[in-house]
Amino acid sequence: MTEHFQTPNLVWDSTIAIYLFLLGISSGAVQLAIAFRNTSSVKLAKPSENWIIRSGVMLGFVPVLIGLTLLIFHLARPWTFWKLMFNYQFHSVMSMGVLLFQVYLTTLFVWSVIIFKDEIAQLIERFVPALKFVIKWIYAIQGWLKPVEVVLFVLAAVLGAYTGFLLSALISYPMLNNPVLPALFLASGTSSGIAATFLMILLAGKLSGDSHEIHFIHKFEVPIMVTELGLLVCFFVGLYFGGGQRLVALQNALSGFWGWVFWIGVFLIGIIIPLIANLFVSEKWKYDRNFIILVSIFDLIGVLCLRYFILYAGQLTVA
Repeated sequence: MTEHFQTPNLVWDSTIAIYLFLLGISSGAVQLAIAFRNTSSVKLAKPSENWIIRSGVMLGFVPVLIGLTLLIFHLARPWTFWKLMFNYQFHSVMSMGVLLFQVYLTTLFVWSVIIFKDEIAQLIERFVPALKFVIKWIYAIQGWLKPVEVVLFVLAAVLGAYTGFLLSALISYPMLNNPVLPALFLASGTSSGIAATFLMILLAGKLSGDSHEIHFIHKFEVPIMVTELGLLVCFFVGLYFGGGQRLVALQNALSGFWGWVFWIGVFLIGIIIPLIANLFVSEKWKYDRNFIILVSIFDLIGVLCLRYFILYAGQLTVA
């Protein structure tokens, strides 16, 4: 088994696969939360009490911070990571990613502060009254909510696509140097964000399977999965008709161990089973709490397998 994770041309390993997976969850969950706050048929008197919004905040921050921590310790000299935060190289995809994270997390922080302004005000008054002046600042910027959300939604989408750009920058690997990769990672990341939000609102929020939030999220599942499936087809068709080393890369990727990871982990568990579960099961099952949890776990497994498959199978063949 270990030989499949130690190929001769390996540059990036499992840490990067998990990192890309976590960023996708953050991107998808934040986009979903903003979409819910702005398009839900139910008017939210207090968005901070809604579990899709809460999930957007928690899943927006935590996976990115875990991913960045993994990335820091993956560096040859992790104690020098702070230099990356202030020395930007505009020709480097990795350096641009660092800048993106800083802007994204800052905007997400501002959005979260506006959403949870009342709760933050209560905490300040109770525990640190000396900082009461901060409450005035928070209420002063609440009028910025709409423009902040627009910027944050765009940044979340860019973050999801960035995970694909990061790999496509490896130009010596014909399978990874593929223009479809950013769109594929954006779609699959959105799918993982939806699945993670389902788990959050059902397990932590303890909402029922027939709640308004569940009905809202279900509207996005099938379109996203169909988009992901279409992009996978485009990805492989591009490799097939690319000829030369691209065709060799496709053959290497879909044969052997990583071929099994794709067909079972990505295609069957991650796409076909969730699609069947959404299209052909009865309404009773579709809104059953335990059934949704199971399908969401399948979805997350599929997206994680996709990250591993693209990363490792993509490094099997060099141009």
